[in-house]
Amino acid sequence: MAQFYFGGQRSVDMVFSLISFFILISVSPSNGYDPLDPHGNITIKWDLLQSNPDTNDVRVSIFNFQLYRHIERPGWQLGWEWQGDEAIMSMLGAEATEQGNCSRFKGGENLPHCCEKQPMIIDLLPEASFNMKTSNCCKGGVLSSMVQDPSNYAAIFVMKIGAVNSSDRFKMPGNFSFGVSGYTCGQPVLVPPSRYSSDSGRRWTQALGNFRDRTRVMSCMSQMCGMYCVAGTWNITCMYSQFVASSSPQCCVSLSAFYNTTIVPCPKCSCSCHASKCVK
Repeated sequence: MAQFYFGGQRSVDMVFSLISFFILISVSPSNGYDPLDPHGNITIKWDLLQSNPDTNDVRVSIFNFQLYRHIERPGWQLGWEWQGDEAIMSMLGAEATEQGNCSRFKGGENLPHCCEKQPMIIDLLPEASFNMKTSNCCKGGVLSSMVQDPSNYAAIFVMKIGAVNSSDRFKMPGNFSFGVSGYTCGQPVLVPPSRYSSDSGRRWTQALGNFRDRTRVMSCMSQMCGMYCVAGTWNITCMYSQFVASSSPQCCVSLSAFYNTTIVPCPKCSCSCHASKCVK
């Protein structure tokens, strides 16, 4: 009887092991699940700070909420697709890689900074001029992990957005990309407006919008009706997947402590390697 019980218990354990295995493999690699950092992600926060008759002021913040994974050179390249005829009139803290065709803008002393339908934005270098900088900018696209260096895990830039038809209201863009291998980004999600404190901490300001209007705004966005969206803050989440980065993942050994204040890039090959790929 004891032998039968042992065999039955062993069978039960094997069944549970198989169930756990199939649950693990059922998690799609494209979702970016990392068992060492299941909640890690890159969060892009888009704040509509001010809506003017002809332009809108936007603040974009990029946060590396991953515990161990850095964003190394050449750094992030943030992209999106405008819904309408928008253009970036001016920028601080970052720049577009292409100006594009701005012939649709007539008159005025200066052409827009970028007229591309799908702009690609990169961080400024540390030696950028002071009048082009914002807080937490100009690291060449490098972001530390949240645990390793909390003071350098974020990047911020601001934009002034305009359109040929100044009567067009602000529309949140879509189809975001992060420009780093292995990352895929979801669609913008409406969140409560961001709040900002003054240097003294005695006064608070916030992005435009009323979170209580979330249902009406989301219904409008789903219908692409183009009406003015009262929401002022949106989150875009980008997840990493090794399988998206490479169909044949490579190993990477960084010989540095997690609490080191500098990012140590992984060498091409550390041990047991052949043609820059792991043998075992």
